[in-house]
Amino acid sequence: MEGYDASTYGDLIADVYDRWHPRGEGTETIAALLAELAGGAGGGRALELAIGTGRIALPLAERGVEVHGIDASEAMVAELRTKPGGGRIPVALGDFADVAVEGRFRLVYVVFNTFFALLTQAEQVRCFRNVAERLTDDGVFVIEAFVPDPKRFERQQSVNTNRVTVDEVLLDVSRHDPVAQRIDSQHMLMRAEGIRLLPVSLRYAWPSELDLMAQLAGLRLRERWAGWRREPFTAASGAHVSVYGRPGSP
Repeated sequence: MEGYDASTYGDLIADVYDRWHPRGEGTETIAALLAELAGGAGGGRALELAIGTGRIALPLAERGVEVHGIDASEAMVAELRTKPGGGRIPVALGDFADVAVEGRFRLVYVVFNTFFALLTQAEQVRCFRNVAERLTDDGVFVIEAFVPDPKRFERQQSVNTNRVTVDEVLLDVSRHDPVAQRIDSQHMLMRAEGIRLLPVSLRYAWPSELDLMAQLAGLRLRERWAGWRREPFTAASGAHVSVYGRPGSP
């Protein structure tokens, strides 16, 4: 998608992101499991890649975990800073593939399919390697992502209606490139005053491909679940939570 970069999605969606994706029971479930993986209150430090408005970082910090973040969008981080506790979380501005922070972390995590915001395989491999350098010896890297389903595209494109209310309609219009494993989409928010375009681009990877990226970075798959309640991952699962650590670590 021409003109799209690492900050585009966050900069354009920041003012409506929390309204569309409010904190709720699901975010508390995610934070609870991440806190466990970080060692609980007083345990190791945690780093969120693409921290955004703090939808996960804030409930994780409330559980006593020292949370740091990286994000490319100043607008998303500005939203984080307006929330209780948001000013206390250190955030580095930049491309999260660089993992440009100091120190090491017991937990590094990226949720809501955001790892796929890295738009080439090379960038995704580089992110794994940089994360591995920042993990403690017993640390883990957690990725939440969808399992690709090319069948949902007809003629490599799709249009989906995500919301219809009295005063707005939200459509998703997508184009699929199966060779590049790339999906370019527009969230089209239509209201009486006009149409607002919110673009997003993803480069998806299969779970087995992520496992190979981990091996190249010196990590291995420790656990894989279908969700944050540790549901079993099967051939029918549409999403996964994958936990990577160093070979020989617990």
